[in-house]
Amino acid sequence: MLLDNEMLLLEQSVEQLTALALENGLDFFPMRYHLCPPEVLYSIGAYGMPTRFAHWSFGKAYHRMKSEYNHGLSKIYELVINSNPCYAFLLDSNTLLQNKLIVAHVLGHSDFFKNNAMFGGTDRSMVERMAVFADRIDRFSQEYGAHEVERFLDAGIAIQEHVDPFPARSGHAGGFRESDGGVKDVIGFIASHSRYLEEWQREILHMLRAEMLYFWPQMETKIMNEGWASYWHLKLVRELELTGSEIIEFSKMNSGVIQPSPGRINPYYLGLMMLRHIEKKEGLAALFEIREMESDVSFIRNYLTRGLAEEMDLFLYKQEGQAYKVTANSLDEIKDNLIRSRTNGGFPYLTVKDDDLHGRGELLIDNRFEGLELDRKYVERTLPMVQLLWGRSVHLQTIVNGKEKTYSYDGKQLAG
Repeated sequence: MLLDNEMLLLEQSVEQLTALALENGLDFFPMRYHLCPPEVLYSIGAYGMPTRFAHWSFGKAYHRMKSEYNHGLSKIYELVINSNPCYAFLLDSNTLLQNKLIVAHVLGHSDFFKNNAMFGGTDRSMVERMAVFADRIDRFSQEYGAHEVERFLDAGIAIQEHVDPFPARSGHAGGFRESDGGVKDVIGFIASHSRYLEEWQREILHMLRAEMLYFWPQMETKIMNEGWASYWHLKLVRELELTGSEIIEFSKMNSGVIQPSPGRINPYYLGLMMLRHIEKKEGLAALFEIREMESDVSFIRNYLTRGLAEEMDLFLYKQEGQAYKVTANSLDEIKDNLIRSRTNGGFPYLTVKDDDLHGRGELLIDNRFEGLELDRKYVERTLPMVQLLWGRSVHLQTIVNGKEKTYSYDGKQLAG
């Protein structure tokens, strides 16, 4: 907990960093900073929003994150909410220097939220809307039973990521945009067209869809967003007059944030390295243009170079027995792998192909195959949930071992 004099110094630092950010061209929402204990910060982290409805999966995530914090395995220093005004929650045990870095970091995030094209359609009042959603779900629990509502939430959450982040074009039946012959907005389609849902159930699906559309731009820009915030915390804090001990503390904390992660991509590191590389070649103005127009997929496709891939020692590998073997280090293969992991937020690309299959009102969903097969356990868990929502048999087309395969669930057993 910060002492009174430290709180005053933090307030002065916030003012100074805000002024520096504006001088450097950042354009962010009005900021609201809150110091909170670990229990509050990790609760927001698990739920994704301070006002979201309660669900066992969020509680499970909270206990995992809090346990890792208690055992010193990981630590969240801050959380920032994409809203207007923009809310930043800071851990109350942070040192003054840590909070200086964090304030600079969240100013970068807020600038990105406000100016990146992927966030153009964001509902900036989602904090308040989620509070309304939570209240509605509480009322449904009282009216229809907590167990029944949670069971339905389980089913809705199982498919909540299958939305279409782009608005429907006119001329398509039901207001849904067709993509490659199918409707990508699976949860929205089911909410609107299932004949077996009660009105409270439809309302829950529409609420889950609205929440996912809010979160979606962050999924599509994780590398860019974290890279941009890291770039600015480095630049802004270095413009402060730091003591010798603060410089050492800053270096340690910064290296912990942006260091490469063995066996996986650290989005802070990759995004920062790419932005620095571009700045050296094209200047700071180019970074602001990229921040405005790109998503992770286009960012990687257009700006990851051979020299940068070699500098970061990027390669593909697989495990063979107890050893790991490099399988590729060509730029094209590295790009393709990164792009595939970022396409559609990293989720399987599913579309509704037919809502009256065999003339019996059965639902046919197609998995657009992009080189990665669906996990069998994912199918076994998810298809019964879709059937519960649709009310009739559901079928999923996909590719297994290079051949077309259809899984079906009729409410009793999985076939395929």
